[in-house]
Amino acid sequence: MISNDTLISILVEGGYVAESDMQKAEEIAKKSNYEIVDVLLSEKLITKDILGQAIAEFFKVPYADLNSYFPDKEQVLKIPEEIAKKYKVVIFKIDDDNNIVLSTDDPSQQGIGEELQKIFPNLNLIFNYSLLEDIEVCFANYQKSLNTRFAELLKNVKKLAPEAVEQIIEDALILKASDIHLEPSEKGADVRFRIDGMLHEAGQIPKDYFENILNRIKVQAKLRIDEHFNPQDGAIRFSSKGFERPVDLRVSVVPTLNGEKVAIRVLSSYVRDLRLGDIGMSEEMQEQVLESSKKAFGMILVTGPTGSGKTTTLYTLLKQINSRKINITTIEDPVEYKIQGINQIQVNPQTNLTFARGLRSILRQDPNIILVGEIRDEETADIAVNASLTGHLLLSTFHANNSATAIPRFIDIGIEPFLVSSTLELVIAQRLVRKICDSCKMSYSITKSELLKMGPDIAKYFDGKNQTLYKGKGCQVCSNTGFKGRVGVFELLKIDSDMQDLIIRHPSAKEVEQLAKTKGFKTMFEDGIIKVKEGVTTIEELLRVVAP
Repeated sequence: MISNDTLISILVEGGYVAESDMQKAEEIAKKSNYEIVDVLLSEKLITKDILGQAIAEFFKVPYADLNSYFPDKEQVLKIPEEIAKKYKVVIFKIDDDNNIVLSTDDPSQQGIGEELQKIFPNLNLIFNYSLLEDIEVCFANYQKSLNTRFAELLKNVKKLAPEAVEQIIEDALILKASDIHLEPSEKGADVRFRIDGMLHEAGQIPKDYFENILNRIKVQAKLRIDEHFNPQDGAIRFSSKGFERPVDLRVSVVPTLNGEKVAIRVLSSYVRDLRLGDIGMSEEMQEQVLESSKKAFGMILVTGPTGSGKTTTLYTLLKQINSRKINITTIEDPVEYKIQGINQIQVNPQTNLTFARGLRSILRQDPNIILVGEIRDEETADIAVNASLTGHLLLSTFHANNSATAIPRFIDIGIEPFLVSSTLELVIAQRLVRKICDSCKMSYSITKSELLKMGPDIAKYFDGKNQTLYKGKGCQVCSNTGFKGRVGVFELLKIDSDMQDLIIRHPSAKEVEQLAKTKGFKTMFEDGIIKVKEGVTTIEELLRVVAP
């Protein structure tokens, strides 16, 4: 891996990035504690292809674009998994002249040539440079079907539980799953992964061995193995040679008619490297959110259903504004992502440490910013409002369908309208839509009449007889789904003096939205339409998630 200083030198001296732009990127990276390459890409100061070509030129090797030419499974598997992941290397191609072309993110690393020559003694090794994230996509080819893995493990029953659990988790991480489900049935237990918000079958655990695997998970999560009739919650910190960083897992076990069901939430460390632009916020939205977060007191609420990315948004914001000059304290259930420099408190009902009681204690800890995982009841809401009135900026999540609905709902749980008016600074509503796979994205033309069939509320956003939109054709990178990853669609409701006057009168959601639209307010659907036109997602995916 090349250092940041070397990368900066390569890009500036080679004329790939202007010196003024690089200084801007360095300032952002320093303030937000992000890698310089992530800032350059997110700020669109350089493209992935140009970045790859520039680094390849530094190494004096060709650049291999693994998105344009994706190695097939048999090709990738010719290098043993342990070696491939150690050196971050895959086979790009094998030609007729006895040459094997290999792609790695560091052609200069020590030992790579000697190690690979042992595997391919009769071939000439030629090294290319590829971006690490593209190489790691190829590693998904090491994934075998879970049933095949279980069949191999059955040969040694004593090792079944620990090895099977580890391989299930590793498979989920390779496929970038957000959740792992182990669902008991009469035949055994079905394994399903949630990838980009959709559940996919991943295999089946034979009935005779599910109990061993279940107990192994309970032991790792520090749960009682003799408890079978009450729900239990725990956590696992998972480490594996194939992954650079440990991954935190949240484990929930509940009794069902067929046995105990396990749901494991993967709390990926990717949040450490996110900025508001990376999760889908436009530059205008980012400015509004950051401006509100600079206030000395007030309240910022993030609303949406479970699984809509509210926690990720709050953590991304905290990460971006965190500094040693301010005291940030959180109370959460559970603490999903650990952030250095922030004081995080875990709710614990067994010791009567509730959101409300914890929040009272936090106020005696001299905080500047307080994050409450969720406002669920009048007591917590009341303390939160009082905290934001007494010189604290309070961030929290709240269940509401959209930003306009959040205001009457907040009043309805028991908070006086004048207090809501005085404290509320910004309401963010959001959903997550799947992103079109960059490796197989293609354009197509859709007519006005076809858009009208989807609904007049959709067609009105498009001009002309024909509209160019985008979709994913389906490829190995996205497992033929046409989608890879997810991004947020947002709406931001800023509370200005006119909105404060309206809130005092206990308005309906419709009245709130009508006033907001006179100030240029955009709904989540309208934000989604922009992303459809830009080729980020599809119109069908947007309609699946957000109503017009």
